[in-house]
Amino acid sequence: MLKSARQRKEEKMAQLNPYLHFDGTAREAMNFYKEVLGGELEFTTVGESGMMGDWPDNMPKPDPEKIMHSSLKKEAWTILASDMMDPSSFTKGDNVDLCLVCESKEEIEDLYNKLSEGGKVFMELDKQSFGWFAQFTDKFGTEWMLQFDGDK
Repeated sequence: MLKSARQRKEEKMAQLNPYLHFDGTAREAMNFYKEVLGGELEFTTVGESGMMGDWPDNMPKPDPEKIMHSSLKKEAWTILASDMMDPSSFTKGDNVDLCLVCESKEEIEDLYNKLSEGGKVFMELDKQSFGWFAQFTDKFGTEWMLQFDGDK
């Protein structure tokens, strides 16, 4: 039986959200999805994120107007999206990660340690301007993002 968002919140468990990647059209796509599906839409550009100064040397610097993160929320579901930071890595149809939004630092640490074991880590679990975050491919080739908004 499916549980309501309230029941899941009471159980303090991670929420699974699809995370879509776009080749520079995230704003247009997410506005389209909002028009069709409704909901609350938020955007953060690369420039607004504060990450431009800390951008890794091994990656090309992105356009500060590209979408670093966006979310479309309606009732019990959320769609997350961003523009790909490296356009050469974008392939249509191969642009979805599974994003677990965790309820605690302990949960994100536990899930990171278990899911990333034997896989390839793209971004180690670390505190970012928007909270704790990690990105990796597991040993089966599934791409994951883990996020926790709090400090605890």
